[in-house]
Amino acid sequence: MIKQLPISVSGSRKYDVRSQFAALCYRIRKDKIQILLITSRGTRRWIVPKGWPMHGLTPAQTAAQEAWEEAGVRGQSDGRCLGIYSYSKETDENGHFPCLGMIFAVEVSSIADEYPEAGERERRWVSRKKAAKMVDEPELARILLDFDPRRPI
Repeated sequence: MIKQLPISVSGSRKYDVRSQFAALCYRIRKDKIQILLITSRGTRRWIVPKGWPMHGLTPAQTAAQEAWEEAGVRGQSDGRCLGIYSYSKETDENGHFPCLGMIFAVEVSSIADEYPEAGERERRWVSRKKAAKMVDEPELARILLDFDPRRPI
C-alpha cells in the first residue's frame, strides 16, 4: 500500500492552488517494475507527464492523454488515484503558483518515436528507487517508491 505523505502548500490560500492530473507510466520487464520519467520543458527537471483537466475526459483519461502528448506512450489506467503530490508550477505569465498533482498508474502498451512533444523532452525508463531519487517532490518520490501494480489493493 502506498503511504501518502502530508501535503504542504505553504504560503497559499486554498483557492490559489490548482490541480493537474499526472501519469505514472510503467512497464514490467524481467519481473522488475520500470517507471518512465520525462524532463520538463523549462527547467529540464525529471517529472512524470501531467496536465490540466480536459473537458469531456476523466482525470485518469486526462493523465493517459498527457502521457501520449508528453512522453509518446499509449496505455491503460484503471482509473484509481494512487495519491496526490504538491509542487510549484512555473509559467511565463504568472510566475510560480502551487499545484496538486493527482497521479494515476498507466500501464504502457506502446511507445512511439513521433509524438506531439518529441524533441522537447528527454524520456528515461528507470527503477522505482532511481525514479524516487530523480524527482524533486517528496510526496511524488514516496508514491513512486511504494508503487507496485502486482500487489492487491
